[in-house]
Amino acid sequence: MSSRRPDPLAQVSDFEIRLLKLFRSVVECGGFSAAESALGIGRSAISQQMSDLEQRLGLRLCQRGRAGFALTEEGREVYQSTLQLLAALESFRTEVNGLHQHLRGELNIGLTDNLVTIPHMRITNALARLKVQGPDVRIHIRMTPPSEVEQGVLDGRLHIGVVPQVGALSGLEYQALYDERSLLYCAVGHPLFYVDDLQLEDERLNAQEAIAPTFRVPPEVQSHYQALNCTASASDREGMAFLILTGRYIGYLPDHYAQAWVQQGRLRALKASTRYYDINLAAVTRKGRRAHLVLESFLEALADG
Repeated sequence: MSSRRPDPLAQVSDFEIRLLKLFRSVVECGGFSAAESALGIGRSAISQQMSDLEQRLGLRLCQRGRAGFALTEEGREVYQSTLQLLAALESFRTEVNGLHQHLRGELNIGLTDNLVTIPHMRITNALARLKVQGPDVRIHIRMTPPSEVEQGVLDGRLHIGVVPQVGALSGLEYQALYDERSLLYCAVGHPLFYVDDLQLEDERLNAQEAIAPTFRVPPEVQSHYQALNCTASASDREGMAFLILTGRYIGYLPDHYAQAWVQQGRLRALKASTRYYDINLAAVTRKGRRAHLVLESFLEALADG
């Protein structure tokens, strides 16, 4: 039964890589003495580390003495392998660093309806910046009610959502983006459309048929709807806009969303100095989420505004 010496190098550690880099420098400089200035250490230290490398590899790499420095046959092969290894490490470093500059992957984002008309455009600008950083990033937007957006982030179907912040759900983190103001509107054809605000009494205003939301709103906002004669309801702001534009109902809409109809002369705000409320819009992510470079880049762009 023949005996076989076990492999002298079971694994390549950081220490061996440092020794191989020293070996490469010695070879490229042509000897220990010439490598002193390049490595910044003395000849005795270089000799000691070369001996450590030879011992770890179980090979004689070079001849040194009065005849001068020369690689052995094994040394030449180890030198070529060293060049390949260090080149592969550099390629790995370059590719990993490149991932930070050229993002890849997906961003699944959930939005409530009618955010695109917000003049701040923080979401739009952040998406544009993300595509500049990562042209290959695939963006998927889902328009759903706020409660479904939050649930989607909780169960991992969505990486991030943007919702009106009504309350903080356990397991989610909220990053404030901006405030959204909603005003009370009526449409052309409604009895109040041409009534001057100074002539419009609260009692008459509150008697008009109005629209209540079926989506969650903060308690302080609910009082605005409780003051109205709500005979219809809608699950989102677009549904409210449909009903208001019939000329038969009054209802609250975000001012940025209603602006185009106001400019067209189709909507007007009623008593805008008193009939309004503000809601904070927030980006929502899951607590304890795994590292996700695309998401973190988008969050950074959102934070920068």
